[in-house]
Amino acid sequence: MTNHELILRRDRSNRLITVLIVAITTMLFAAFTGAYLIRRTGADWSPVRLPGILVATTAVIVLSSVVLEAARRRDSSRLLLSTLGLAVLFLVGQLVAWRQLADAGLASADVIHGMFISILCAVHAVHLIGGIIALTFAIRRPALLSAVTMWWHFVGIVWLYVYVLLSIG
Repeated sequence: MTNHELILRRDRSNRLITVLIVAITTMLFAAFTGAYLIRRTGADWSPVRLPGILVATTAVIVLSSVVLEAARRRDSSRLLLSTLGLAVLFLVGQLVAWRQLADAGLASADVIHGMFISILCAVHAVHLIGGIIALTFAIRRPALLSAVTMWWHFVGIVWLYVYVLLSIG
């Protein structure tokens, strides 16, 4: 087996593993969506306004996906580092939003909608941290970039979905 064939085989394996993780994560967020949609029909449900910083973080994660795609196509480690910086910026923005919810008393168990916002943002943040770790590995091992890009685009799409879901609250 040539070195090129070995790299292609590893890339296919990495992509398959990523597809399986994407499928599992999709089921997790589907379960949260079902719980959210059912729970919001309760008499004790009260809408909560999303922190304004979430609009900015949404733009940041979309931009990070665009920059990562450019990094992949151009094989640019500088753009990969930019993606990593945007990812950290997104995470910091999520922490600020979480803090704003907590300071307003909207992250307590008494405010069900606020709890859903906190939980969904936290679960998404865990997946984002996984993506940040994967991006860090991809900087040193470019053979991982294809699978990492797939995961990162998925994390961005999930955030867009979560943001829209929570906005209709």
